[in-house]
Amino acid sequence: MNLASETLLRLNTGVLDYVLIAVYFAFVLAIGYLARHRVATSLDFFLSGRSLPAWVTGIAFVSANLGAVEIMGMSANGAQIGLATMHYFWIGAVPAMVFLGLVMMPFYYGSKVRSVPEFMRRRFGTGAHLVNALSFAVAQVLIAGVNLFLLATVVNAVLGWPQWVSLIVAAAVVLSYTALGGLSAAIYNEVLQFFVILAALVPLTVIGLIKVGGWSGLKEKIVDTHSGSGAVTATVGDQLSSWPGQALSGFSSPVWSVVGIVFGLGFVLSFGYWTTNFVEVQRAMASDSLTSARRAPILGAIPKMFIPFVVVVPGMICAAAVGDMIHLKNSGAGDGVTYNDAILLMMRDILPNGLLGVAVAGLIASFMAGMAANVSAFNTVFSYDIWQQYVVKNREDGYYITVGRVATVAATVLAIGTATIAAGYSNLMDYLQTLFGFFNAPLFATFILGMFWKRMTPTAGWVGLVGGTASAVTVFVLQETGVIDLPGQGMPFVAASMAFIVDILLSVVISLVTRPKPESELDGFVYSLTDKSKLRDMTANSLPWFSRPVPLGMIVLGLVIVLNVVFH
Repeated sequence: MNLASETLLRLNTGVLDYVLIAVYFAFVLAIGYLARHRVATSLDFFLSGRSLPAWVTGIAFVSANLGAVEIMGMSANGAQIGLATMHYFWIGAVPAMVFLGLVMMPFYYGSKVRSVPEFMRRRFGTGAHLVNALSFAVAQVLIAGVNLFLLATVVNAVLGWPQWVSLIVAAAVVLSYTALGGLSAAIYNEVLQFFVILAALVPLTVIGLIKVGGWSGLKEKIVDTHSGSGAVTATVGDQLSSWPGQALSGFSSPVWSVVGIVFGLGFVLSFGYWTTNFVEVQRAMASDSLTSARRAPILGAIPKMFIPFVVVVPGMICAAAVGDMIHLKNSGAGDGVTYNDAILLMMRDILPNGLLGVAVAGLIASFMAGMAANVSAFNTVFSYDIWQQYVVKNREDGYYITVGRVATVAATVLAIGTATIAAGYSNLMDYLQTLFGFFNAPLFATFILGMFWKRMTPTAGWVGLVGGTASAVTVFVLQETGVIDLPGQGMPFVAASMAFIVDILLSVVISLVTRPKPESELDGFVYSLTDKSKLRDMTANSLPWFSRPVPLGMIVLGLVIVLNVVFH
């Protein structure tokens, strides 16, 4: 962010705003201190002792994802391409969250594994486990850097603090409460942060809509924007409808656009992220029962459906007001602001003092929630799946708590370094979707095939992961070097789809020529060989019928279908 845009985005914050921000930081640190007294074992530190109710883990589940990408990235996409951004939520999240709760959580929770990579080890052995653990650890440091970079940039722009000071202060606060209280501190802070974020975004959206004359006024003021160099133009009509979403997929053909969104985003990227990403799964695994663990992602899907109305719509309002300036900057013809600044422009222009402080606290909360989720997942995988498994085995429990705290420090320091990588992307959603294509898409292919095909072998597990990741990286390199030219935001979809397909093909071929694990070792890890009583929890019977995992999941899927029809 250059000096011109810093001056343009500087907010007129007053004493009340600073007081509100200070109160928020005090609550965050207090939660970390109080949670510290609940840490007696490594299970307490890394998985909250599996003691939290479904409503807490459900809110934390969605809050952990409500970070920099969700707030800044989705509002940027809203300004850039309009309602098609809703697909990241309605197609690219909710169905996979329901699938995780109904199908995969019984395996994760019932097998008593402490992490997703540990599930991989017990299903496929150490080869696939090591590949998964290392790639996950790298991904979390990179993504934590995104959250930290955006937080420092926002604080620098709106409050005037030097960026290096913002980086260190933000990192120190997240480090303090995560290292003190472990996952419990992260989860309870995520619950607090969820409501702080809503307190910031709801007034911003309501006041913004009033300023432009409601939904009808917004539709009249929408201006033409473009989704980038060589990309499909997002016309006024495109911005006001979610389907077929060519500006999102990058395909000019409506048919191929729908295929790309449904398969690339809705299946490969979405299921790959939500069902295998330990950042999210860790929250559900902290639940107090199998039923709570199954309900957590489904309950989280309910607010997930409606969050785009307070994230995407403000971006659209901003585009209607300053679209020409944003287009000028992104076309390289002038000096102004980028799509990533949409939410900041809204805050600058419409919020009075007091509400401005709440909004800044909400933005800070979103970035800290995202970064804390990455760091807490990193310290668990590093401690359990790398250090305890391959470096120092069979030590006392307290030793691994110490390792987890050291890993928390290391991840935070590394995130300060990786924050600089994010600076090269004008729309951070592209960067994050690229990372998910590298790491999550092949992992989902390995998981889903291994969970339902008992013949899949340990060798196929790690070969498929490596080959799938390599294919996604190859697509990225070919695109960056100009060998191929995928339009707009289509590259992450294509790279993820390629990773998924290559992983499946390699896994099948390798499995046919290598030896599978004995069936006796696959109970709890392969559906056809698992005692189905392990996948059920009788506590569900004490709930009202509509609160049980399966009916609740069907209700959520019905609601998301209705939203797609209404805003098609």
